[in-house]
Order: sequence, then C-alpha cells, then structure tokens
Amino acid sequence: MPVNLRGRHLLTLKDFTPEEIQYLLNLSFDLKAKKRAGIRGNLLAGKNICLLFEKTSTRTRCAFEVAAHDEGANVTFLTNSQMGKKESVEDTAKVLGRYYDGIEFRGFKQETVDALAKYSGVSVWNGLTDLYHPTQILADFLTIMEHVNKPLNQVKLVYAGDARNNMGNSLMIGAAKLGMHFVALAPEALWPSEALVEEMKAVAAETGATIELSADISAVAGADVLYTDVWVSMGEEHLFEERINQLKAYQVNMDMVKKTENPDVIFMHCLPAFHDLETEVGQSISEKFGISEMEVTDEVFRSRYSVVFDEAENRMHTIKAVMVATIGNL
Repeated sequence: MPVNLRGRHLLTLKDFTPEEIQYLLNLSFDLKAKKRAGIRGNLLAGKNICLLFEKTSTRTRCAFEVAAHDEGANVTFLTNSQMGKKESVEDTAKVLGRYYDGIEFRGFKQETVDALAKYSGVSVWNGLTDLYHPTQILADFLTIMEHVNKPLNQVKLVYAGDARNNMGNSLMIGAAKLGMHFVALAPEALWPSEALVEEMKAVAAETGATIELSADISAVAGADVLYTDVWVSMGEEHLFEERINQLKAYQVNMDMVKKTENPDVIFMHCLPAFHDLETEVGQSISEKFGISEMEVTDEVFRSRYSVVFDEAENRMHTIKAVMVATIGNL
C-alpha cells in the first residue's frame, strides 16, 4: 500500500506505523544521495517554515535550516515569541498557522507541541520535548542501517544511562515499531515508565520486537549498538550529583564495549557528549565532582566504534525527509 504522509504531524513515533517509519528512512536515503551528488532540490519551494525554540540547540536548528534551504523553503528562527508570556499556546498556534506551512517546536512540555498541532492547522514537528525526540530516532535508525550489516529487525540496541528521559523513551518506541531488540540498561529507578513499557510491549507483540529492562551490565552481550545520552537533561541540572552516583556504573567505556563480545558493535550518542573537559559544563563538573568524563569515555567517543558524527549528519537528511513527506511537492 502506498504511504502518504501529507499534512501529518510528527509529535511522537507512536503515531506512525512501521511502514510509515520505513518510508521516511527510505526517503532519507534518497535525499541524502541527491545532496551527496550536488543536486539542489525544489521539493519545498514556496514553503515557509517556522522554527520555534525554547531550548538551546546546535543540530536541530542547523539540520532544519539547511534541510529547508536545500529544498527551496524559507525559514524563520523564532526564540523570542510571546507564547506563554503574553499569548497562549493556542493563540500563538493560530497566528503562526496563518503565516507558515509547517512549524517545528523544540522545548520542554509535550503538551506545547501537541497544542501547536491541534490549533495551528499546519504540520507540526517535534524537535525535542521532555518526553520524546522523534527526529533524532529517525537519524539514529538511518545510521544503524548504514553501519550494521543486518536488517533492523535483527538488531540489538542497548541504551545505557537515564532510560526514562526523552531518548530512552523514543528509542524504545522506535525499536518496538521496527521489530528490534531493545534493552534499557539502567538502575531500576531510571527505567522508563511502566505505562510506556507495557504499551511498547503490546506493539512488540505485533512486530516481533523484544523490550528488555535490566540493571545488569551483562545485558550488553551481543549488542550491535551501544547508545548513551547525557546523564542530566536540560532543566535537571540540580540533579548532577544524584545522577552521577546512580549512573557511574553505566558509563560506556572500553570494558562495556568488550562485554558486547561483538567486534563490529557501534557506539552512538545524540550529542552533545561530556567525554572530555573541553566545555564549560565539563570543567564545572570536574571541579565539583572530580570526574573528567561522564556518560562515555573519550577513548570510546574517539574510537573506531563511534559513529556519532555520521549520526549527527543524518539529522539533516531525516528531518528533510519529514518535511518533504508532510508538506513537500512530491
């Protein structure tokens, strides 16, 4: 059956079928090949896109802007709107929907992006909320397809760290949808919510996926992908000491890599990563807590196992696919 995503929102991958997700990945491959060949597109010609940001960003903003320009769209980067200050989300959505063909939101509450989708009348894309990060997952799966020599439904992905954050949630959702073996490797206090786990296990029963929660490092055995994220999400900076104590045993280091017993395992991270002292935050954490590396060691981050910069590039190609599929001139 042909896939038609025109006019759809991307709020969470829970809303997409496995066939629709695979369609976006295949379209990403095609658009990436076109860009690599130097072919400038026009699939978004005449479109106007608003990028609405509450949180700081490198990859999300740049990926959306470059992807839009590559296909001929105009972009407004908006960080100083009246939304939530002098104007409600509903009213802001109705205004922006009169100006733009698509709206990206990167911020805190999932309720905000949901309201933008409800009231704007145009396609809305979740660039990150506290609950979900769907555009990142598409980039991750495109990267896995490029680097792991097996179908996605035969891939074992281990996520080590804070498994109840937006990345832990979203990787589990994507893995369940595409029939993968997903392991949330974390202390039990940082496992995903029971409700989401049960929901994804129901999906897994239909797709053949495996959803596993473990506090035991031995769960990395046989992994094709080791994935981690920062131990403290934006807005939770007051929890650094608590998270360090909870997660230091789950740091991705060479011992963990060896425990996979897979010489072809790849390491992934959505970035930014605290793998050295070359950042203000890294230096501050080192001064306060006496550690120079957090969720991943510099050795692993710079090793042959690491595909983090391919992954970062793929944000652009998969975001382009989302915009083209939902508002483009296909």
